[in-house]
Amino acid sequence: MTTRGTRQGLDAEDLDVEEALALVKDGNGTARPAGGHSPAQREGGGHGTPSFPSRSSSSPSSASSPSSPEAGHRGEAAEHRHRATSWPEARTIAARAARSGAARLAPVSVTLGDALGLVLAAPLTALTDLPSFDASAMDGWAVAGPGPWQVREEGVLAGSATPAPLADGEAVRIATGARIPPDTTAVLRSEHGRTDDNGRLHPTREMQHGQDIRPRGQECRNGDQLLRAGAVVTPAVLGLAAAAGYDTLAAVPRPRVEVLVLGDELLTEGRPHDGLIRDALGPMLPPWLRALGAEVISVRRLGDDARALHKAISASGADLVVTTGGTASGPVDHVHPILRRLDAELLVDGVKVRPGHPMLLARLKEDQYLVGLPGNPLAAVSGLLTLAEPLLRTLAARPAPERYELPLRQSAHGHPYDTRLIPVVLRGDHAVPLHYYGPAMLRGIAAADALAVVPPGGARAGQQAELLDLPWASAGIDACFT
Repeated sequence: MTTRGTRQGLDAEDLDVEEALALVKDGNGTARPAGGHSPAQREGGGHGTPSFPSRSSSSPSSASSPSSPEAGHRGEAAEHRHRATSWPEARTIAARAARSGAARLAPVSVTLGDALGLVLAAPLTALTDLPSFDASAMDGWAVAGPGPWQVREEGVLAGSATPAPLADGEAVRIATGARIPPDTTAVLRSEHGRTDDNGRLHPTREMQHGQDIRPRGQECRNGDQLLRAGAVVTPAVLGLAAAAGYDTLAAVPRPRVEVLVLGDELLTEGRPHDGLIRDALGPMLPPWLRALGAEVISVRRLGDDARALHKAISASGADLVVTTGGTASGPVDHVHPILRRLDAELLVDGVKVRPGHPMLLARLKEDQYLVGLPGNPLAAVSGLLTLAEPLLRTLAARPAPERYELPLRQSAHGHPYDTRLIPVVLRGDHAVPLHYYGPAMLRGIAAADALAVVPPGGARAGQQAELLDLPWASAGIDACFT
């Protein structure tokens, strides 16, 4: 789908059915409401081929006929759009759902080696002074009193026991990090001293009292708070914790996620053939969920078996169950009926966003959730960032990312009614929209740095757009999958 030009310059095949019909003008010049099948069917709730109106159904004559089937479908589509949740509100609901007391994950004690990427559940308090003794900041000589100095034969190395005190006029070789001998007045750097023929040490530049000595407690004192609860454990935090005396940390555990891939038409290897297609979501979702801070405990392929899906959901011990496809109302779309059977609380049923309209969020139990993603790959990505990301972030007690905007270098086509998420690359101080962002396409997002949030009606070149960063775009591939 192109991101350039006006709507008049777009072919009908570049739009989804609802958009194409909405661009047909009636006699008084207003855009007609959508016709055809429900938005959920059009957006691809299942993995299979979505059902679309025939080409003739989108003609002005058939679309305007009061007695045509499309007139009734337009009413259904309008009602579904009314029931669907706005994109910003859906993200708020997902974050708020995980704030309940029952949903909060109990803190765990983890070793430093397992803590990277977690969130501190308690403040990080120094267990010792840092440094815990007066230490040399440089390689050189510890000296006492004014020079010149007589140099001792034995030096002081890092890790050695407390050295003997220095007398005035005495110096000793010392390594960076080594204990300062008692009565030392300064450290003379190696490059700032010279010895004469009698072995006496002379400074080559002026010295200050206490120069190049790291005094005990310079960074912190025992009991000082170094970081507040809620800080994300980065490599630097691990270093600080180790320096402060920690072997383990109290942290919020990663939310446990189970992925259920639905669809009889999916292949796990080889090329598509005979109406069968490759499963793109099975390989894509687990690492993406890990990048969002989750622990993926299993990935199961269930096909379109309603009994197997019911059993898998009801028996899951995960904090979050993620399903792919089956969220619309087709003959093999089993997610809604099974949620009703399980007496689940449907928190979000459809979101006013493209792609990804038929996504859903349900509370299975007081402390367990289900996110139903559409079956089309880019629509599933939209569902991840709309519902799964804020839910997982809140469960893991991670801070919300700072909202930011950049101007678009080119115009971005928008949906008539809904928010649209478009892959972009970041170039300087602009976001450049990419092509290939249909619901079933991954070519655009594979090259993207972020997704631009395009409001209903589209955005012109130069207009500011909110951006959703992709976790690996700035952190690097290895850094985000921890």
